[in-house]
Amino acid sequence: MADKIFMKGTEAVAEAAIRAGCRFFAGYPITPQNEMPEYMSRKQPQVGGVFLQGESEVASVNMVFGAAAAGVRCMTSSSSTGVALKSEGIAFLAGARLPAVIANFQRGGPGIGSITPAQQDYFEACKASGNGGFQMLVFAPASVQEAVDMTYQAFELADKYLRPTYLLLDGVIGTMMEPVVLPEAKSDEEIAKLRAEKTYAAIGRNGGEPHSVVCGPGLSNKLNQQTMNKEDAALYELWAKEEVEYEFDVPEDSEIIITGYGTSGRIAKSAVKILRGEGYKVGYIRPLKVNPFPAEAFEKLDYSKLKGILVAEMSIPAQYGADVELHVHGRTKIETALSSGGEILDRGYVIEQAKKLYGDK
Repeated sequence: MADKIFMKGTEAVAEAAIRAGCRFFAGYPITPQNEMPEYMSRKQPQVGGVFLQGESEVASVNMVFGAAAAGVRCMTSSSSTGVALKSEGIAFLAGARLPAVIANFQRGGPGIGSITPAQQDYFEACKASGNGGFQMLVFAPASVQEAVDMTYQAFELADKYLRPTYLLLDGVIGTMMEPVVLPEAKSDEEIAKLRAEKTYAAIGRNGGEPHSVVCGPGLSNKLNQQTMNKEDAALYELWAKEEVEYEFDVPEDSEIIITGYGTSGRIAKSAVKILRGEGYKVGYIRPLKVNPFPAEAFEKLDYSKLKGILVAEMSIPAQYGADVELHVHGRTKIETALSSGGEILDRGYVIEQAKKLYGDK
């Protein structure tokens, strides 16, 4: 078994990206993700990659567009307000059908917000990362190890579907340190092969067929926009069948369900363990990807036995909770345990809210 290494979340994500074959990173400083571009600035030159600190978030994401159009595995990262500034460039990546990875270490908001952890970008990540109604696969790790694994997977799926993918992290995961097992690094030969297979890449083809980085891989300038949108819709339907991932721990006798994603999901899981130890019949659902939403997890529930569902989330008002409510369709009561603006969700509060829902308080 591979050795475990004690790493900070931001640096672990950066290292996982490099091992996945990322050879271009452009970013701009913003707390709490600053260690990620710092790490990239040191390590990219060592592996023959490129690090660029853009003059802004806008410049950085457009640099990533250029690298993606050239067939290079590429990435950018930021925190909340910075990702908002990148939204136009992300939309261009989606519209051109170019693979790239975007990492958001969420901070409090809206506006400039606070520099401390929050989960207030769920809508931004899952509903409107830019204009035009496009979607991305959105990963939601709850530990540094999951952040590593999902980063590696995000590059694979970006190339598979020719779309940008999104890591919805937060300041807790970004700044905490945990032991991780890192994936095996792709060799230079493997990375070169990955790029050579991208026949759409604008790399100069000695008089061969020209390529449009505006319309993207395999697309004609004459392709009707509505046709493109229909193709996108079909892809999103495919994701809803094949890319849904979630943790589901729901005993048959469960009377309440606690659900959350990322850091809140981790806190909720520890609350479930305590509640079960006290004799409460509690189930647990945690999305590993928040887009596509794990609707099937909520369809599996026996609503005739449930007293309700408790949503744990570091956002006020609830955002993930809104999707839970949408998919539950009024079949049971929904309550929340919320924090926001950089206040980390308290496990004791989750337990208190769960007992209220259970009917004990």
